[in-house]
Parts: sequence; structure tokens; C-alpha cells
Amino acid sequence: MWGRVLVFSVFALVYIGMVVGRFPRLAMDRTGIVVIGAIVLAVCGKASLGGGRSGIDVPTLLLLFGFMVISGQFRLGGFYSEVARKLAALPLSPELLLGAVVAVSGILSALLTNDVVCLAVTPVLGNGCVRKRLNPLPFLLALACAANIGSAATLMGNPQNMLIGQYLALSFRGYLIFAIPPTVLSLFLLWVIAVVLFRGKWTLEIRAEPAPERPFDRRQTIKAAAVLGVVVLLFLFSPFSRETVALAGAGVLLFSRTMESRRTLDMVDWQLLVLFMGLFVVNAAFESAGGLEVIRELLGRGGISLSSPPWLYAVTTVLSNLVSNVPAVMLLLPLVKGIHLAGPILALSSTFAGNLIIVGSIANIIVVGEAARLGIPIDWKQHARLGVPVTAASLAAGLLCMRLF
Repeated sequence: MWGRVLVFSVFALVYIGMVVGRFPRLAMDRTGIVVIGAIVLAVCGKASLGGGRSGIDVPTLLLLFGFMVISGQFRLGGFYSEVARKLAALPLSPELLLGAVVAVSGILSALLTNDVVCLAVTPVLGNGCVRKRLNPLPFLLALACAANIGSAATLMGNPQNMLIGQYLALSFRGYLIFAIPPTVLSLFLLWVIAVVLFRGKWTLEIRAEPAPERPFDRRQTIKAAAVLGVVVLLFLFSPFSRETVALAGAGVLLFSRTMESRRTLDMVDWQLLVLFMGLFVVNAAFESAGGLEVIRELLGRGGISLSSPPWLYAVTTVLSNLVSNVPAVMLLLPLVKGIHLAGPILALSSTFAGNLIIVGSIANIIVVGEAARLGIPIDWKQHARLGVPVTAASLAAGLLCMRLF
């Protein structure tokens, strides 16, 4: 009895911590809160750190690590900065330039990871807009929204999609066919909404500080592109596991005569990997203590059925904006296992929901933070003015395409 109370209490505190970000008078961020929760459960004998009993999904962690290395290679080669420079220099009207930003950001995020795209592109794009005397606000907000939407197109575009694909053993090609139509439609709707909202506001003067830009290394970029191309082809047409392919690609990139492996490994988001491991442990303990049955009972009493696409969309949207999409997906996955189309629905909704408010996704937080360093403030109201209608439109596009699928 007391063991169950302990597990439920730790689980509740961990997810409350994910909502508020930190506890008063404690210097712990979300990752620290999750790790402490896992440690408490392990020390008290309510969680195992050995073998499969820990709940840690090693293949998912290896897949995520592999793609972090691949993305890191592109970043070190200055690829993202070069793309942003060329985008900002295009001789287009503001409306068409915004469309180019949306399209390129969406494509890059589908093939790499949205967080890295936003981190590398934001300062260069912001500087380019200021040089052209364009208001950078619509372009940076569109970058964040497009990166989130574009990452929904594949099972390698963001961490939660990688987790969903691995946990539910989704077909990479099958999911791609399912996700491309709502993703493309959502990107188009993003562009339309942004053009309407920012009509007549393209040349607002904003003072910005120049940001350092990484020089372009063609050789390293070509190497990364070749590895990524092979990885995608193997995902599509080979029987090899995705984590094995991603690790092999990372190994090829780390094997270098000119690029120090330390520099590449510095690009890995170790905090996110640790967050994943801690959540795996906490959620496994919660499941073993009967927590999922409690959640199912509470949802049933409220008339909520996760087997219904609209309900799954709604629950995922709310939960993703409370605790962020990765923890939300980890909690919901065991509840939707075996439900038809649950994986694609969960992947699309958790990703599209990230545009609702700033804390809905790490990509949003990165763009806002990098913009602030340039002297371009973006507040909650400014983001929500675009994020709320874009989220509603993309979720509606997902439901529409799903009915036609």
C-alpha cells in the first residue's frame, strides 16, 4: 500500500515539475526533477535500473543519439547558417520570402531535428531580415511553427516521433505516406495565416545586434548529406533496425581525419537523453504500480475514450502544452497500444500541439531565446497570435486527412 502511494506521489511530483519547470527554492530544472524522481524510486526499491525491468528503451535512445550526431555534423559544417543566409538574401517580396522560410524550415525539420534547425537558423535569419529592413518577427515565428509542423512528417523529425515509431514498431514508409498530406497542408495554412496576420507590418524597424555566424564547410556538409541520404534510404527500403542504421551513420561521421570527435559529441543534447532515461524509469514504476489502470478508470468516468481520434487529439494537445510533448507521449503510449492509427495520430497531434504556446515545444523556446539575444523580443501574446490559429488549423488538417486516408 505504502509503496504504491510512494510511486504515485513521485510520479505526480515529477509531472507537476514538468508543468511548472522548477520547484520554489530549489535549483533544479525539468531534467533534474525527473532524475531525482527516478533516483528516489530506485533507492526505495520501487524501480529497477537493471535489464529490461528499468523500462529504459535503449533502441530509442540509440536512435536519438545517432541523429543528434548527424545533425551536429551539419551544424559544425555551417550548413544551417549557409541556408539561412541564402534564404534571407533571396530577391523576393516579404510574402514570398515568408513562404520560402516556411518551406525550407519544414523540409529541414523533417529530415533532421526541429530543435537543431531552430537553434542554428534563428540568429542568421534574424540578422538577414534586419539587413533587408524587414520586420524579423513574422519570419522567426514562422520558422518556429514550420519547424514543429515539418518535423511531424517523418519518424526522425523530433524526439517524440522517434519514440512513437520505436515503441509501436511503425513502418517508416507507411507513416511517411500518412503524415505527408496533413504536414504539407498545415505548412500551407501556416503561410496563409501569417501573411494575413502580418499584412502591412513587414517593414517594422527593430534594432538588432549582429550574431556570430558559423563559416560554411562544404566538405563536411557533403559528408553529412551523403550519410543522411543513405540512412533515409535504408529506413525506407532495408530490413535493418532504425537504431542500428542511425548508429552506423553516426560512426561514419565520427570517423574523421579533420573533425575532432569531441566537437561532434559536444553537439549531442545529453540533457535530453538523461531526461528520456529518467522518464522511462518513472513511467515504468508507475505502470507496475497500476497507475495506467487508474488513468483509464478516470478517463472512462469522464466519458473520454482515447480510441476516438478527436479525443486523442484533444487529450494530447492539452497534455503536450502542460508537460511538453515528450513526457506527454511517454505517458500516453501504453494507453493507446493496439488502437488502430494511434501511433500516427499521437505523432501528429503531439507535434502540431507544440505551436499553441511558447512552452509547448523546445523549438519555440529556442527561437524566442535566440531572438532575445539579437534584441528582438517575442512575448507570449505575439507568439499566441500566430501559434493558436496555426495549431487549430494544423490539428483540423490532420483530422481531415485522417478521415480521407
